Amino acid sequence: MSQTPVQSDLALWTTLRIRRRHVEQPRGLDAKAGRWITRIKKSRKGMALLNRQADAVMALEPQIKDLTDEQLNARIAEIRSVFATRKIDDDQLIAGTALVREVAHRELGENPYKVQVMGALGIYHGQIIEMVTGEGKTLTCAVGSSLLAWLRRPVHVITVNDYLASRDAESRMPIYRRCGLTAKGITGETEEAERRGLYRLPIVYLTQKELVADWLRDQLKLGRILDPISARWKSYGSRMGSQAADQVLIPGLFTAVIDELDAVLIDEAVTPLIIANSAGTDGQAPLYMRARELALQLIPNEDFIIEHRKRKAKLTDEGYDNLEDLLTEDDKDKAFWRSPRRRDEMVEQALTAEHCYFTGDQYHIVEDKIVIVDEYTGRFMEDRQWQHGLHQAVEAKHDLEITADRDTLASLSFQRFFRMYPHLSGMTGTAAEAIPELEATYSLPVRVIPTHRPIQRKMLPDLIFRYSEDRWNAVVKEIREMHALGRPVLVGTRSIESSERLSELLNEAKIEHEVLNAVHHEAEAELVSTAGELGAVMVATNMAGRGTDIKLGKGVREAGGLHVILTERHTARRVDRQLYGRAGRQGDPGSARNIVSLEDDLLIKFSTRVSKVMRLRYVNTHHPLPGWLKRVFNMAQKRAQNLSFASRAQVLKHDEELDKSLPR
Repeated sequence: MSQTPVQSDLALWTTLRIRRRHVEQPRGLDAKAGRWITRIKKSRKGMALLNRQADAVMALEPQIKDLTDEQLNARIAEIRSVFATRKIDDDQLIAGTALVREVAHRELGENPYKVQVMGALGIYHGQIIEMVTGEGKTLTCAVGSSLLAWLRRPVHVITVNDYLASRDAESRMPIYRRCGLTAKGITGETEEAERRGLYRLPIVYLTQKELVADWLRDQLKLGRILDPISARWKSYGSRMGSQAADQVLIPGLFTAVIDELDAVLIDEAVTPLIIANSAGTDGQAPLYMRARELALQLIPNEDFIIEHRKRKAKLTDEGYDNLEDLLTEDDKDKAFWRSPRRRDEMVEQALTAEHCYFTGDQYHIVEDKIVIVDEYTGRFMEDRQWQHGLHQAVEAKHDLEITADRDTLASLSFQRFFRMYPHLSGMTGTAAEAIPELEATYSLPVRVIPTHRPIQRKMLPDLIFRYSEDRWNAVVKEIREMHALGRPVLVGTRSIESSERLSELLNEAKIEHEVLNAVHHEAEAELVSTAGELGAVMVATNMAGRGTDIKLGKGVREAGGLHVILTERHTARRVDRQLYGRAGRQGDPGSARNIVSLEDDLLIKFSTRVSKVMRLRYVNTHHPLPGWLKRVFNMAQKRAQNLSFASRAQVLKHDEELDKSLPR
């Protein structure tokens, strides 16, 4: 999409204006006061207002329903011109929402319920909306995004993966088209030239990783350019400035609507997104291989200790001495091995790769390459590498070709990035547990929207076992029982390895099933579409959590609905709730149960001493353990959440320190 010089300068100006925007994060008492100020300032747009406005929208239904298509189009054109002035009163907002609601009904046959209208209005008002999974957040987002796009500011709708970005943009397009808007999805396969045009559409769907990566690429292109005038001045006798203006991908940050907001701003916010140079082979490959050889000769708990919570290995004082003794004369002839600091770091990374990172859990080997697995979504993270030699240490662990460590060109956390948006809102089914953090970090209120119908899902008592093997046997037994009743079953596992292990046991038990993980993902849409049929069994990683709508087949409601089994708790309770939420959606029957063991990673890492005592107490016990042990899991989960919160706060502090040194 070609641009005139004026359009190019406007795009560049908006980008640079946002670039200079700095949001100071309050600390200590200021942070606590800020939370209360946020609540007071946003209280006038609380649940009472959303409820009242939604009632007014529903009251207009008979009047708007009688409009002909021509009359409806004329009313839409009229209200769009009002929204374009960005001076909208309550009556105009209510009228606009009612029109979009009617469009959804005529174009897709989906008539938003009152609770969905409340959610859409909350999005328009810049709030975080908690809607229980299955309440129709995709439709709610479409209504809210249409209203925001009428303000003639680009709307970025953030989804958790490329599949949802493509699916939602395509499925909601009839609504947008009738409202005089255009929406498209951007995925990892979208070419740069096409992206430039898509970012200039009224609405674009994409993941936070694609968006932040494109933003960072823009900043690298702009360098130290601070305004369009200096860019054009530089182009006098050189095309650098004009090229920077013409090649900007993102014409400013205005409005963001984040689907599954807690996944984006909390679960994945701890790791900054990094743009690095391309990697070839590493000339230090022999050093990584030698570091692994030395690491394998060290003795656990004597020469090194494993810090499970931080997922790293650390040499002890005795380990430093023993490592020195292990060096051969050939090693000592090389300058690298005579440098204690770099040598010790490389060996510690080799120990970390050996004892803290495992195939099927944190990564998978694809075509002789290490591919990182996203622990929150269960999906492959293509073209991503761990830093500081860890990736190379994992490659050495499997005797693969050692790739060069990449040099960081630009880095930015999702927390820092999304706080640059003047209008930020979002939806999730699990925001309640994170209200303090969301209010403190983003100054956004959380509104808990009631369900359209009462939740029918039954939470069955946890089954807790001493040994992991007994847990898997219990899972197979429960699947067989539900399968005999004709009920579909969704089994959630935390890793690829666990899903493959359970699949083997189900094959031995002659139970037909499907597996959905990062390895077996090609038919994801098809697998999800059949997962609610009578007798269906699907074993899945977190890929079947957020954004997955499993529709019940014929006769399933009468059989009892979908049954969900969680085989291992996650470090955040919100992620568990997402999986439970696949069952009992919109008043359908369903049930869920945790079947866990004292050997789970959650206990080993975050409740080390207590879980060790419990494992000793119940040694050789193969039947389900007392229910009060659930408290041990709750304690470990809470500790993990607190540590994650501290880590995110540290990342944000680091971003602020970097931000102060950037040009403005």
